[in-house]
Amino acid sequence: MQADRAPAAAEAGSGLRSRVASLGPTQPGFPMHQPARACGIDFGTSNSTVGWLRPGSPTLLALEDGKPTLPSAVFFNADEDSTCYGRAALAEYLDGYEGRLMRALKSLLGSSLIDGHTEVHGRALRFRDLLASFIGELKQRAEAQAGRRFEQAVFGRPVHFVDDDEAADRKAQDTLEAIAHQVGFREVSFQFEPIGAALHYELSLQREELVLIADIGGGTADFSLVRLSPERARGAGIHAERREDLLGNAGVHVGGTDFDRALSLECVMPLLGYRGRMKNGAEIPSSIFFQLATWHTINFAYSRQAWADLQHIYRDALARTELDRLSRLVSRREGHWLALQVEQAKIDLSAAPSATLELDRLEAGLIHTITRDDFTRATRSLVERVGECVGTLLDASGIARERVDTIYFTGGASGVAQLRERIAAELPAARAVEGDLYGSIGAGLAVEAARRYG
Repeated sequence: MQADRAPAAAEAGSGLRSRVASLGPTQPGFPMHQPARACGIDFGTSNSTVGWLRPGSPTLLALEDGKPTLPSAVFFNADEDSTCYGRAALAEYLDGYEGRLMRALKSLLGSSLIDGHTEVHGRALRFRDLLASFIGELKQRAEAQAGRRFEQAVFGRPVHFVDDDEAADRKAQDTLEAIAHQVGFREVSFQFEPIGAALHYELSLQREELVLIADIGGGTADFSLVRLSPERARGAGIHAERREDLLGNAGVHVGGTDFDRALSLECVMPLLGYRGRMKNGAEIPSSIFFQLATWHTINFAYSRQAWADLQHIYRDALARTELDRLSRLVSRREGHWLALQVEQAKIDLSAAPSATLELDRLEAGLIHTITRDDFTRATRSLVERVGECVGTLLDASGIARERVDTIYFTGGASGVAQLRERIAAELPAARAVEGDLYGSIGAGLAVEAARRYG
């Protein structure tokens, strides 16, 4: 069976600092003697979690197969006229069912696509309704696990939904709030995602620390410089609102999906003809390679025009073997499959010196090895952008670098080795602490939800 794969959605300064107070009321409420009324929701680019604070129980609720994470993916199965979410969505896609796979849904927020629609099973589906479908599923699964309804929630949000555009950033938050109300939440407020991670880390502290929270997820890299302590964790007295403890924050729109794209273009797309030559010596047009390397544009490579352009290129190209692989990939609509192989290689390279891709769907017996050095070269400019963001935040805060005690890493993409090294270079005296890469934010938002709503 062959899938009609739909595009997945693409995912400091004094102004942002002053906005923290407007993100929702904060009330002290610890220690906890009964379950909180509200939940915390980390709607992530790659994975989502829901946290609920209750005595003597895990904070994160199990959302799929006993796991606290639900991959932010939806698959519309045309063969069975059904819709599935998370790991089940990815499994049905990889099994080859006809349908449309949507990933990186959060990146729709702040983009021009949010007011548009796509076609699913011959019907128009608004992107707003797509997000509502997934967030509604999150709410339903959390309520089923908790055995109660949630009408109040604190949602995490990146420091910037959109870089350097305050109006678009505000619209993104307003859109998420409207969708949350649409699916049944009566009261909704927001907290910056790195602050959520800070609140989770703070519960483990025995003394005061000055901490750089490094939250690097699928779509953004967000940083907050925060003063944390056991007394502040209890939310007592003057520390209840915590505004004075946030010394600065900053963010840049670089995340795991950007590392996927860079790795794909540098190390995988040349196997399909990227940077190959035409008979006249010109380079093969690159648009289709960028489409296939970017989650939210993969489907564009399957259009009639793209196929016609590919046939025209093939007639005048020298790289016939590579373009045969490309033609096979496009005709079978295997772009998302290839993107998943690249994503897994990125994950593997965070812990190993090399990763091996088995690309038999492109060519029988094709195996390709990527080294950590390859990955480092492919992502050098992205790593530098993130490092510069951290450096700018530290300079703007007026805090001497040697005073920062800890770098707290959270978010799946914070596992990228060269990225950690670059951030650590800004704070050579600070110790590095790794949180729950996928759960810290949701757990911290649960703490904030209990404070705000009781």
